[in-house]
Amino acid sequence: MCWLCDARRGPLARRGFLRAAAAAAGAAALVPAQAQVEVGPPSWARTLVLATQLEGAAAQQYAQMLAQARAKGALAPDDHPQVRRLRAIARRLIPHALPWNERARRWRWEVNLIASKQINAFCMPGGKIAFFTGILDQLQLGEDEAAMVMGHEMAHALREHARERIAKTYVTGFGLSLGTQLLGLGDLGRLAADLGTQLLSLKFSREDETEADLVGLELAARGAYDPRASVTLWQKMARAAGDNGLEFLSTHPSGPNRIRELEANIPKVEALYEQARRAG
Repeated sequence: MCWLCDARRGPLARRGFLRAAAAAAGAAALVPAQAQVEVGPPSWARTLVLATQLEGAAAQQYAQMLAQARAKGALAPDDHPQVRRLRAIARRLIPHALPWNERARRWRWEVNLIASKQINAFCMPGGKIAFFTGILDQLQLGEDEAAMVMGHEMAHALREHARERIAKTYVTGFGLSLGTQLLGLGDLGRLAADLGTQLLSLKFSREDETEADLVGLELAARGAYDPRASVTLWQKMARAAGDNGLEFLSTHPSGPNRIRELEANIPKVEALYEQARRAG
């Protein structure tokens, strides 16, 4: 079924279609004019899910996750050295997030560390960041490598990949009827409970991963972190994947193509890194 074709039929559906088309036409403006890496405009599909609803669901799930970790004694305290380290990295990256997504101005960023052997990290919609101790300890991440992980995860949130994935899942699964509701013609409230349960299990596309790599690379370079660390990070990931299965790699597949893409883009951001490093 071509739900976009069907959406052209009827006045109510037509208004919804035109609203989505207008949002898509303006999406190119969300790619910063001064960006050094080359990525396309955000997918029009993300406009089919309300950002406020998704960010609210993310905040709720994040709070529940922290509460569970706290109850198990697994939530690192604010004065933990690794927590201070991660939050210091975030303070250097967040100022460079706004050009990639105007909504980031209103996000209440959080960074927390959870004791777990999992090699994993994520940034939920709305800027809710979590690292697991396994990714820091088992991979022995240096400062620049940890910044590359954080930049990559922040990029997923800034490019609204979760919003896009959920929209495409619903449209594919339920067709035009639900599609018109997501376009604003029906009640979105009943979807809220479903959204939060999906955020940590989403698998992004190869295109999403490439975008996150490149946008994260630029964020980290602007924050004065060495872009060459992106390559050593994924080399470590590849070695670890050869030893055992990694939770991180179930949603962030590694491989030589990924490393080659990063190597090709490092020269594009080296000047940003040098400028930021000199500025201190």
